Order: sequence, then C-alpha cells, then structure tokens
Amino acid sequence: MTKAAIRVAVVDDDASVRKALARLLSACSFDIRTYASAREFMRSGPEGLPECLVLDLHMPDVGGLDLQHHLREAGFDIPTVIITAYNEPGLQERCQSAGISAFLLKPLNQESLVGAIHTAIGGR
Repeated sequence: MTKAAIRVAVVDDDASVRKALARLLSACSFDIRTYASAREFMRSGPEGLPECLVLDLHMPDVGGLDLQHHLREAGFDIPTVIITAYNEPGLQERCQSAGISAFLLKPLNQESLVGAIHTAIGGR
C-alpha cells in the first residue's frame, strides 16, 4: 500500500517562482497546487485544503502572514513555510511568533524547502 502524496499549496505572485517550485516539489512526490495570490487561494474554498502551505511573504494586496492569520481566524491551522527575498531585521522572529513553521530566504534550495515541509507536517 503506497502513501498518499502530501498536498502542498504554493502561493506566490511571481509566476516563475510558482512554476519552479511546482516542478521541484512534484519531482519530490508532493501533490502541488499553485496560486498567484492569497485571494486566489482563499477563493479555492476549504475542499482539499493542503497539508502544508508555502507562502511568499511579500505579495500585493494580501501578504503571506496576513493569509496565515486569516486562515487561523477561520479555524484552519495549516502548517506554513514562509519564503521571502527580503531578510529585514526582526522579520524571522515576527514570523515565528505568528506560528509559522519555517522561514526560508529566496533563492531556495531543494533540501531546505523539502526538509521544512516535512518538519512542518510532523515528519511525514
């Protein structure tokens, strides 16, 4: 009996990042869904919620931390990995205090991202 693939949603406003992460994570046997914005992800509804979110921190309109906060307020506590190209002072601490599972800087390497996802979902 084979294990079901872990469902991961990637939310990033940069199409090239979404495509690269989808390819990378699919090659690692994850079931990937990608979204161009937090609003697009929220419109997808609660059916088939992912087991882990990979969120870009800085997106127009609704950022990664705002989306994670909205989901928690709605009762959805999804393990979340924040990715960002900006390492501002105190940002990692702010993310950790908000309950983010991992904080990774772009450009991402495969081992760090896959490891962060597995850690976030409890080692599955």
